[in-house]
Amino acid sequence: MSATTRPRTGSTRAPPSPRYLKQAGYRTGLFGKWLNSWTLSDNPPHFEDFALLQPGYVDAQWNVNGTVQTINGYTTNIIKNRALNFLDKAAADSRPWFAYVTPYASHGPRTPEAKYAGTAVPDWSGRPSVPENDRSDKPAYIRNATGTLADGKQIRAEQLRTLLTVDDTVQAFKNKLQALGQLDNTLVIYIADNGFTWADHGWTKKSVPYRPAHEVPFYLSWPAGGLSAGTTDSRITANIDIAPTVLDAAGITPAHSVDGRSLLSSYSRDHLLVEWWQQGTTADGPPTWASYVSQDKQYTEYYDLTTDGNGNVSGTGQVKFREYYDLAGDPYQLTNKLYQATPADEQNLGIPALAAQLAADRTA
Repeated sequence: MSATTRPRTGSTRAPPSPRYLKQAGYRTGLFGKWLNSWTLSDNPPHFEDFALLQPGYVDAQWNVNGTVQTINGYTTNIIKNRALNFLDKAAADSRPWFAYVTPYASHGPRTPEAKYAGTAVPDWSGRPSVPENDRSDKPAYIRNATGTLADGKQIRAEQLRTLLTVDDTVQAFKNKLQALGQLDNTLVIYIADNGFTWADHGWTKKSVPYRPAHEVPFYLSWPAGGLSAGTTDSRITANIDIAPTVLDAAGITPAHSVDGRSLLSSYSRDHLLVEWWQQGTTADGPPTWASYVSQDKQYTEYYDLTTDGNGNVSGTGQVKFREYYDLAGDPYQLTNKLYQATPADEQNLGIPALAAQLAADRTA
């Protein structure tokens, strides 16, 4: 693509190789969270304009273009204003641009903007998995979980109040792009970084191999590229697909291999590998697990494996517990078909093949 037709790009999670974009002549900006455990004083590479947030909601620490400082105010609004200023520069700078925008909401402690504190949000009556009173077929940490529907409703309401300011921010971006005449040729990717359970199976956090914890909103808009309102894509996708999608849209071929696939292609996978690693020996959290997830089934293994703060792995690797769910017939994962299953049952479910594929995925 020529410089005049290359799309501008905007993302809210999972940074897609800013080095390649900058080398291709893109103006690059980062506003908000960056990588977990990133040292605030370290400048994020390949961004020429950035306001890097030390996670928090109010009066937080920032690294603004190399200067660490406290900026008073609600961080989502600060992110919004910094990103809008970055977009404003497009009126005088003809380069295509990439903006990576990552508000802290809706992470704990789920502090809303003052004007939205106590705002009424849509009521929610739970799912069949909340709280799932009979969890005898689940691993020990889930059997011992104590989350209730009331807990889930409270967490959800608090999260939604923090997201009201994110809604305002997204609308402000849309308005700005319309005013600049760039909305149609901007590839916008909107995604959350993780899911969350609202007392599903009694659990009120993330990090578990259940659908609310790993299925997230994922929206793309690029009218000039054929992505506009009204289309639903049922392919299995993941955040690893963001980088190749953005680079594909920009006409860039990366010089190294990437994990994901461009969503602008016709590629369709039949399953995903989803993993969680336990750090330390916290007794009340989930052990290390890995899961084969397809459209209609999910197979999970829990392992005797932990990591320390430096990522060093210890443990025997022995499988400690297994789960299998028929997602077509049991979308809320209420019945673990491997609980008290016989070897014949496992053969009928196709467990040996799934276990072999999971092992191959984990070592690939």
